[in-house]
Order: sequence, then structure tokens, then C-alpha cells
Amino acid sequence: MSELGMCSRREADEWIEKGWVTVDGVVIDTLGTKVRPDQRIDIDPAAQAMQAKQVTILIHKPVGYVSGQAEDGYEPAVALVTPANRWEGDHSGTQFSPSHLRTLAPAGRLDIDSTGLLVLTQDGRVAKQLIGGHSEVDKEYLVRVAYGDIETDVDQHFPAESLALLCHGLSLDDVPLKPAKVTWQNSEQLRFVLNEGKKRQIRHMCEAVGLRVVGLKRVRIGKVMLGALPQGQWRYLSAEELF
Repeated sequence: MSELGMCSRREADEWIEKGWVTVDGVVIDTLGTKVRPDQRIDIDPAAQAMQAKQVTILIHKPVGYVSGQAEDGYEPAVALVTPANRWEGDHSGTQFSPSHLRTLAPAGRLDIDSTGLLVLTQDGRVAKQLIGGHSEVDKEYLVRVAYGDIETDVDQHFPAESLALLCHGLSLDDVPLKPAKVTWQNSEQLRFVLNEGKKRQIRHMCEAVGLRVVGLKRVRIGKVMLGALPQGQWRYLSAEELF
């Protein structure tokens, strides 16, 4: 069911336990039951209704917040999801409910020193799309850099061959990184577009070619833009938006 994109593994287990899954018309109540490709899986409308109530939230994470569990005295980004912090430009039509905070988990990380678009979701399908092993959703970052003591007109001093290395040829923990798109956004800022998200990947990439990251901001995940969402505020992903 998870492989077919019908739900997450956790949801599949829950639905099976509730008797909401049938295979060829027979209710399946045993976790891990094998299903052949030619068999038909049907889901009870109650499960689909539960899934439809799940929300996905977009946060403009400030520096100083961690993406997931609280650590080292730093608050998790989910602490920002309050009625007072909801962006007035949210046109999703979704009414806030405390139940939206239950099982809300980050679909991808954004380190404590970085800002920008962070996705929190209750929907296992969204999580799988963004961080699953076969995810092809790209992510765009604007990265302000310095090159040694050079903090202005960095693009005029940074070697072209090093920029080419950022695009392809670097490794992290002895594992080659996937090709990336890295271009100059302006004289002090690079634009990174990545198809993977290893821990502190951009910072490690920059360090490997002699750059120092001054500021890092994620501005896009797939087709969803950070846009005008103010720092420290959040909004719901609308029904029309797709990653």
C-alpha cells in the first residue's frame, strides 16, 4: 500500500488493524500480509476520510529553531505553529485545530543556522514524496558566501573550476554527491538546486572549495515557493498546491 502511494506504512498498519483494508473483497486483519500484483486492494471510505483531514504546514523557519525534536535547549519549529503566528496571507481556507499539531513531523531538515521553507506534515504520502528513498523533488537555496577574507564581489575572485566542482565532483563521507545546479545569484550569493538533502550538505560543499557560508535560506521545495511568507510565521498547504 505504501509502495503504491496509497498511504504511509504507519497508516497502512493502522487501517489494517481497524479492518479498513480488503484484498479481492476479503478483509485483511494481519499485518505484513503478502499481496500479489494481480490482486485488488480496496480501502474503506472511513480511512480515506481520515486521510483527507490530515494537514501539511509550511513554516518560514528562523535561525535558532531546530527542525524536529527539541535539542540542546533549542525549540523545535513546530512551537511556532500557533494561531497568533499564522500568516494573514494564508488563503487555504483551513480552520486551525489543535488536532493539526498531533503527529505533525518535519518532511526534511533545515539546520539550526539556516532559514527558509520547512514542511511539517501529518500526511505520510507527502513525507514519502519529499524524503523517501526515491524522492526526486528538488530544493532551491540562496546561499550568501565569503571566500577567505573576500566578502564583496566574491564571484570575481572565486575560481570557475571550483564552481564546477560544486555542481559535480564532490563527496560527503566518502560518498559521491548527486549532480547539483549551482550558479551565481548575485556577486555574493549562490543559488543551489539539489535533489538530495544530506545533513549540512551545502555547508560541507562550500567548505570543500574554500567558501564560508554567511547565510543560507531555502526558498523552494518542488513547485512550492517560500514566497512572501514572513520569517517566524506559517501557513497551510492548500488543496491546489502540489510539490
